[in-house]
Amino acid sequence: MNEEKLYRGPSGKGPKIVAIGGGTGLSTMLRGLKRHTNNLTAIVTVADDGGGSGVLRQELGMLPPGDIRNCLEALANVEPLMGELLHYRFTEGSLKGQSFGNLFLAALNGISGGSFEQAVSRMSQVLAITGRVLPVTTANVQLEAELENGARVLGESKIFYCKKREDCRIRRVRLLPERPPALESALEAIREADMILLGPGSLYTSIIPNLLVEGIAQAIMDSDALKIYIANVMTQEGETEGYTNADHIQAIFQHSLPGLFHLCLANSANIPADILSRYAQEGAEQLRFDKEACARLGVELVSRPVSTTRRGFVRHDSELLAAALLELHAQKSVRIAGLGRYRME
Repeated sequence: MNEEKLYRGPSGKGPKIVAIGGGTGLSTMLRGLKRHTNNLTAIVTVADDGGGSGVLRQELGMLPPGDIRNCLEALANVEPLMGELLHYRFTEGSLKGQSFGNLFLAALNGISGGSFEQAVSRMSQVLAITGRVLPVTTANVQLEAELENGARVLGESKIFYCKKREDCRIRRVRLLPERPPALESALEAIREADMILLGPGSLYTSIIPNLLVEGIAQAIMDSDALKIYIANVMTQEGETEGYTNADHIQAIFQHSLPGLFHLCLANSANIPADILSRYAQEGAEQLRFDKEACARLGVELVSRPVSTTRRGFVRHDSELLAAALLELHAQKSVRIAGLGRYRME
């Protein structure tokens, strides 16, 4: 496929930012960042096999559209009615639970001859998105998890249930087939970035799968960009119960390369006690600060109030998060000679 035909979105305004992940955390961050830069690239996991995405993946043989669609919606510049239409989920019949946005992307995949990359590019044009959205790979991959007791489970959507049943931590995850090739345009975006962001999102099912794609972790490691891991606000039931910031960082390094990044942004906003109590009933808690443990891993932990509470749930606030990230980028970055990392001053 001719790379020049791919939609690249507007350019020329703001720093070149690459955001890597999946799920709702990534799309939330993108909504804030697009107000500050046009040079924005989202690199998104394609390991999902549950919900509406899983159905389309199984029945049509296409890559899962859900996480990609969320990012396209976040970066779209369309009338409110179009945004509402993309987000609409059918409530009955054989399409019950399926979103129109997923079906739209599936149709574009069909008229693009099965080229998912081209389908995403075409949808980007239709929605006039700010920046670009790229699948991390176009390989048909599945995610397998191995737990500390030796149990294994294949399928991203099954990991939650297996971990809850076995009641032990995840030892590692891997893609099948292993080390699939990265999209060249994704590697190019990483090489050209001024700032590379990992997360926020599910540790083992949204962030790490991207780093298991051939060339992605090494490209991040080789980059001179400011590299920031955005920590989740809360631990995640069925995935990271009992984890600290350092536990998250250690898991990422174990699955990629030690020293992949040297800055972690954590939330410092107050969370109401009643909300914390409700999360505790599900085995989740506010992610604990552990600056010394992070420092031993070579990572500086910085905190900003970047969360909000809506309808009883704690989420990153898109505007506060974007402002904090742009503040860190704007601060003078002092390169530590020969190590390719930064110290914030």
